[in-house]
Amino acid sequence: MTSRRPAMRPHWLAAPLLSLAVATPALAEEDPIKVGILHSLSGTMAISETVLKDTVEMLIEQQNAEGGLLGRELEAVVVDPASDWPLFAEKARELLAQEKVDVIFGNWTSVSRKSVLPVVEELNGLLFYPVQYEGEESSENVFYTGAAPNQQAIPAVNYLHDQVGVERWVLAGTDYVYPRTTNKILEAYLKNEFGVSDEDITVNYTPFGHSDWQNIVSEIKAFGSEGRKTAVVSTINGDANVPFYRELGNQGIDAADIPVVAFSVGEQELTGIDTGPLVGHLAAWNYFMSVDTEANYDFIDAWIEHTGDEMAVTNDPMEAHYIGFNMWTEAVRKAGTTEVDAVKEAIVGVSVPNLSGGYATMMPNHHITKPVLIGEIQDNGQFSVVWKTPSTVAGDAWSDYLDGSRDLISDWRKPMECGNYNVVRGSCGGSQAEEEASQE
Repeated sequence: MTSRRPAMRPHWLAAPLLSLAVATPALAEEDPIKVGILHSLSGTMAISETVLKDTVEMLIEQQNAEGGLLGRELEAVVVDPASDWPLFAEKARELLAQEKVDVIFGNWTSVSRKSVLPVVEELNGLLFYPVQYEGEESSENVFYTGAAPNQQAIPAVNYLHDQVGVERWVLAGTDYVYPRTTNKILEAYLKNEFGVSDEDITVNYTPFGHSDWQNIVSEIKAFGSEGRKTAVVSTINGDANVPFYRELGNQGIDAADIPVVAFSVGEQELTGIDTGPLVGHLAAWNYFMSVDTEANYDFIDAWIEHTGDEMAVTNDPMEAHYIGFNMWTEAVRKAGTTEVDAVKEAIVGVSVPNLSGGYATMMPNHHITKPVLIGEIQDNGQFSVVWKTPSTVAGDAWSDYLDGSRDLISDWRKPMECGNYNVVRGSCGGSQAEEEASQE
């Protein structure tokens, strides 16, 4: 395989790769370890999720080439929930109850994850969830390898406020739980930490797959024309991002005037957009393809070889699956079995390399440690990192800025084994507000 390094031309524009013959160790004559892949391969989220299915398949192939796991071959079991949120639950049940998979890697949207959550808890499955989300959740059966709000949304608005001088805020999102809860947290944070007034925050939600952005972008332009620095914080998901960014360019919204920082737009989404007019707009992630590390170049090389596409790109949720998959395999080795309860116990405290040059550790709340990076869109569809945290940040399952959450912690180790322990009351079960709501 031909490797790309900084001294050569950009690694995402490299020459074709050559496959190397690798001797594969003999695997035991036992039933394979089944790995479920639960990602949309059709519908509005396919633009983002298909590559995650391909990523897990690549990781499985690599693991098998190294001798499998516990001497057994790994087998991918792929289903297509088709961007249909109830279908995610049906497909998760199919994977666990019929296919008897040992683990599931999957989901993108929070509404799909919440559809799957009761199924994996009922059937005691393992779900590795690779995408940024709104927090306010901690399950014994879910491992959250994407960013919690304190690992993406909060640092992003801090950067805009402190480094860019933003005073007015447009919170634009797709109409479902992740954008609504994240924006609720951000509104509280902006008001409490920076003293932002109600008239300096405007919130907008659109359906999945929304395509007509002319009026909304015109309103954003007008909101930002009142002489005070304005930014858009975008939680728009899926293929709606393509016409949204196109309309920004059509209306001449320059990043120097109204910067957009996105939480769900990465290299994959930018492959469908003319990025020339978008240079300087931002995204907040925990990984970018442009990160300059040997581990990242190796990952990119492997990805291009796997896809056979010299122009294939990598992105943050792919890295989250890379981390989650390696954590799972390490926990299985540590436990000496794929049995779910043993793996759940073994995985807390497991550390594996990330692609940014550090390590990710699984915390007792089933979230991981991650660096936070802000990147500027470049005209080649890549991101130039303009800011990053000095060290990794541990994911917080419960927001410090919401009344029903600030007193809660999650710790799945014995003897606590609780996802919503109230430190004020000294008991497991969540906030008083949650209890009252459940009784209504």
